[in-house]
Amino acid sequence: MKSLILVLALTFPAMTAPPVLQPPPPEVVYGPELEGFDYPFPVQRFAFTSQGVKLQMAYQDVAPKTPNGHTVVLLHGKNFTAATWERSLQVLTGAGYRVVAPDQIGFGKSTKPAHYQYTFQQLAHNTRALLESLGIKQAALVGHSTGGMLAVRYALMFPQLVEQVVLVNPIGLEDWKAEGVPSLTVDQWYQRELGVTAQRIRAYEQATYYGGQWRPEFEVPVRMLAGLFRGPGRELVAWNSALLYDMIYTQPVVQEFSQLQPPTLLLIGQLDTTAIGKDVAPPAVAARLGHYPELGRRAAKLIPHARLVEFPTLGHAPQIQDPDAFHKALLAGLARP
Repeated sequence: MKSLILVLALTFPAMTAPPVLQPPPPEVVYGPELEGFDYPFPVQRFAFTSQGVKLQMAYQDVAPKTPNGHTVVLLHGKNFTAATWERSLQVLTGAGYRVVAPDQIGFGKSTKPAHYQYTFQQLAHNTRALLESLGIKQAALVGHSTGGMLAVRYALMFPQLVEQVVLVNPIGLEDWKAEGVPSLTVDQWYQRELGVTAQRIRAYEQATYYGGQWRPEFEVPVRMLAGLFRGPGRELVAWNSALLYDMIYTQPVVQEFSQLQPPTLLLIGQLDTTAIGKDVAPPAVAARLGHYPELGRRAAKLIPHARLVEFPTLGHAPQIQDPDAFHKALLAGLARP
């Protein structure tokens, strides 16, 4: 204690009061459907039955003041929700687009069923049913992270309904199982997910998503996700998360890139190193995974009508890390499919 007082005395003259250290923000707790967490725009719910289960898909449907006649569907990533598209919703509607941002089943404010066979085909059918209920026939898809895998599957299933595909640092640009990543059982994924904390999420995202950087705006998705895993439905949240990780690992899309018909825009932050299962892979395998500069360029060659925009100083979530640069590229790409 004496040494601490001495350091403070040397650092701060007697006439200057020492700074008040701010405590870390208190941990928040949310319900299993993110009860208590506010979305930037009104949340509506699409009720439907799938696999014999009554479900509700939460979504934001935001209309522009001056419509340009086009619709954009925003598909979130695994550690994100429709709420984390806030700035994109504002920019796109300001440019005249109608924007629909759903929470997929198992995510955010949508139902977390006790039993559900998750497939990208099923999520694509669910999304299509939502759009049909809203009277939307054609739309551009913007898929981030896991949402990129879903956007690819949707475009392969319903090519005539997709004006354009935009892939924002999508995972699934490589097949982890084929690369040698060991498979985990759903029970193993579940045990891992029960240990999710804000500190763990923050450390992972800082190292993997943002190239070691950290800023206050990166905290919103962290606290949102951690609050779900701290809440009264934590076991159900963890179980659905485990099922979703199993879907991501076992259902690659990269082998079908050559079959994509719609124009495709790749928006790739070069500092991203995301790779599912990288932490359990042998060192030699882990070392060759998640190299997004190489993965983005390879995907651009495999996809027939692809254009690639690279962000040299950005990582996994360029729409959050540098909204201005990201949305400039996005709007330019949407304008010239």
